[in-house]
Amino acid sequence: MTAKTRSHWKEYGTALCATLITATAGTCYGWPSPTLPYLRSKESSIPTSQDEGSWIVSIMILCSALTPVPSAYFADRFGRKTTLLLGAIPFILGWVLVIVAKSVAVLYVARMFSGLGYGIVYTVAPMYTGEIATNEVRGALSTLITLMNKVGILAQYCIGPFVDMRTLAAINLILPITFVVTFIFLPESPYYYLKFERTERAERSLRNLRTGDIRLELKNIEINVQEDMKNKGSWGDLIFEATNRKAMWISIGVFTIQQLCGSAAVVAYAQTIFKSTESKIEPYQESIILGCVQVATCMLSVLLVDRVGRKPLLLLSALGVGLMNGTIGTYFYFSVWHKSSIGQLHWVPLAAIVIYIVCYAIGLSTVPYVIIGEMFPTNVKLYASCIAHIYTGFSMFAVQKLFQVVSDSWGIYTAFWGFAAFSLLGLVYMLIALPETKGKSFANIQARLKRDVARDNASKLMTVEY
Repeated sequence: MTAKTRSHWKEYGTALCATLITATAGTCYGWPSPTLPYLRSKESSIPTSQDEGSWIVSIMILCSALTPVPSAYFADRFGRKTTLLLGAIPFILGWVLVIVAKSVAVLYVARMFSGLGYGIVYTVAPMYTGEIATNEVRGALSTLITLMNKVGILAQYCIGPFVDMRTLAAINLILPITFVVTFIFLPESPYYYLKFERTERAERSLRNLRTGDIRLELKNIEINVQEDMKNKGSWGDLIFEATNRKAMWISIGVFTIQQLCGSAAVVAYAQTIFKSTESKIEPYQESIILGCVQVATCMLSVLLVDRVGRKPLLLLSALGVGLMNGTIGTYFYFSVWHKSSIGQLHWVPLAAIVIYIVCYAIGLSTVPYVIIGEMFPTNVKLYASCIAHIYTGFSMFAVQKLFQVVSDSWGIYTAFWGFAAFSLLGLVYMLIALPETKGKSFANIQARLKRDVARDNASKLMTVEY
């Protein structure tokens, strides 16, 4: 059966069930948006200050940086599937604690548990979806990770304003339980089995993921894994192996741009931002519009990533996000210092943030997770994913925490202008440094990186000789 006629419904079905856990992560990520206004209000059963609220938002992401190393070990030793199933436990504990919480301290602990689960999911899920997919749909399946995350965020925007904090947590608890009940019956990655020379199990796994003849594909995967495992991967290989080092710098660069464009702050503080615009539309309604746009655009990204390519989407995304950050910052500047000049322009922030979300969702939101699943050989892929998530966790924490600090000290417009500058700098970086990986096998991507490293070395040698 050829690539053009092969059906991919098994791959999509498996990836959809697997990414229920990233939808769970999305509920945790979006939960502060409808909850913070209540916690800071006079009606709150748990009175919360501005600073405590910022910690409730950011402590989850800070704790997410603690689990990539142990989850990398578990995924390598016990399998990607088993590790993802274990990742549901901290989410369940987190929502149970929110339900019974009577103090800010308990909410902190609940968010810490959610952060531990978040770190596990975003270390292992990109690897699992990347390894169960064929080349033709690998990008689309990898973008499902972010799409389902946005579905979880949208659920918070839609449900949160109409139920109390504990009811929302109880509803959210359903999702990780559903994930465990469905995912436990799905196959492990064939790459994992072949890494330990369990060929029969790998064949059984691949048959559960494909609709046609798998013999040639199984043989190709086996050859690729054997090639990757000739030299056992280690943390040091990411630094001392030139090809891995180049892939690491590219990946870290893309994740840096993803965070410094301000998405973490926009999502977590959505209702707070909208409240400050004095729009006639209720802040929660604007947040729902925002969430719907996120989901719709991520669905579009799933369709585009394997047609248009990774690099064009990222470049378009960075350009659009940079321009909209500048627009939002300028609006808030005039609303603070020249309020009379903005007249009836209260619609500008909502329009700009909607366009921002569209631009972010088609590229920077989804494609970095595709790249981290494609750029590294099997023997170091877990280590790379681990480092990328630790880095992302700390940078996301910094953005969420400092957004409130910068806004309070120098005005919210300063924060958005900073996001704009970083977005446009990121555009230049990706234009220069990022290779295209659309439709390429893992082996072809590695060959491309090796050629780039050889060319860079030759260029340096010529410079020295000159």
